[in-house]
Amino acid sequence: MMDIAYQPYIDPIYESLIERIHPPRVCIDNDTCQDCTIVKVDSANKHGILLEMVQVLTDLDLVISKSYISSDGGWLMDVFHVTDQLGNKLTDESLILYIQQALCATRRENLSKEPLAKRDQFKSRHLSTKHTVLEMTGTDRPGLLSEISATLTELECHIVAAVVWTHNGRTACVIYVKDEAKLGGPITDPEHLARIEEQLENVVEAHHGRGERRSVRLTAPAAGRTHTERRLHQLMFTDKDYEQCGCHCEDSSRLQECPGPHISIEGWKEKGYSVVNIKSRDRPKLLFDTICVLTDMEYVVSHAAVMSEGIMANQEYFIRHRDGCTLDGECEKRKLTECLIAAIKRRVSHGLRLDVSTHNKRGLLSDVTRVIRESGLSITRAEVRTQGERAIGSFYVTDAAGQEVDPGTVELIRKEIGGSALIVSKSSRWSTPRLSSASSISRSGSNSSIEDHKPRLSLGGLIWSKLERLSSNFSPIKL
Repeated sequence: MMDIAYQPYIDPIYESLIERIHPPRVCIDNDTCQDCTIVKVDSANKHGILLEMVQVLTDLDLVISKSYISSDGGWLMDVFHVTDQLGNKLTDESLILYIQQALCATRRENLSKEPLAKRDQFKSRHLSTKHTVLEMTGTDRPGLLSEISATLTELECHIVAAVVWTHNGRTACVIYVKDEAKLGGPITDPEHLARIEEQLENVVEAHHGRGERRSVRLTAPAAGRTHTERRLHQLMFTDKDYEQCGCHCEDSSRLQECPGPHISIEGWKEKGYSVVNIKSRDRPKLLFDTICVLTDMEYVVSHAAVMSEGIMANQEYFIRHRDGCTLDGECEKRKLTECLIAAIKRRVSHGLRLDVSTHNKRGLLSDVTRVIRESGLSITRAEVRTQGERAIGSFYVTDAAGQEVDPGTVELIRKEIGGSALIVSKSSRWSTPRLSSASSISRSGSNSSIEDHKPRLSLGGLIWSKLERLSSNFSPIKL
């Protein structure tokens, strides 16, 4: 017999009214702390608003070294300790004004027509609503990106931007293109879109065996397009790259030496929360990646504390399902553990980093990836974008066996692409802690362990006192 659940209907107009009556308040404080700027946000709560706020800060390449989050019930209060990438406070008045307006606009984009201050100066490079977008997932095979970009060039599609991730034998990419035949406009002709998609399907199919998962999707410009990196997380999640993810370091005393994330999920039945603790190496955008997974898996973060401790990052989340339930089943806990580990590992950089900055020309991505492929190298991660007449890109490469690249091969690539256009920098598996964007908490002696007793509140004990103190301390912007 089918179960029927009834939920109250909330008119969208009523939700909009709440936002009008209680608009977000943002305080940017440069006085309280000597070594960082404190960003405080106080607003009505909605699912996904925490991710949107973190997205605003990370898109500006700001470092979030510490954060206290409370969004239980209908109200939200978040506190972020941020610096620029050099570890300095935020003193640029135009940047401060942009942050304030952008954070307020996360839930009010339809309520105000006032332009954001210097919007173009700080515009996110991870979102494009003016171009046709290609989304692809499949098995990670050498040369796949090269053949895709070559096919797009042959079909008169100019690549404006591209982001490629690989993880656990899988790959996903989001590529923005425009129509060369229409002087750079989007590709809107249905027949042309269908022809391009068919050609790309053939290319991807040629790199896959029978029964292997793959997908190719080409869409016209859309106003509500998802943030590029969040979309990559969604694509890889749908592709199930999280399967078999885990860390096998059982010795808790050696967590500092183990590069993998360590996760525990415990039940706190008295308060109706599941407590998720994550301990990992610190790296850029770690907080963004973690919140992406929790949000897209329909979990609500009621409270959280995050901070960096040296090279390590600590995160503690008090979560529920959107329907108010906690994580009770072992399978559900295990899946969340695997998905969080996958989200953290997807952005980890493997191999040698090749930076390209050169004149933007037709078929540039095709040329660069062809040279890399013909040199016997594999691309583990890539990001390319155009800025006016310039094209900027970063490629992380390994040899065919996943090992370090031979210096002689690098020199051949440099000569082929052009020495003035290629900068080589060695990449470690985990980025330096200075560029962090989050942190995590470890449960001693646990590695992705799953327990169901009252948790020992490590960072959680700080949340209540910190938030109570800060909630009464909202004030105008201090420069």
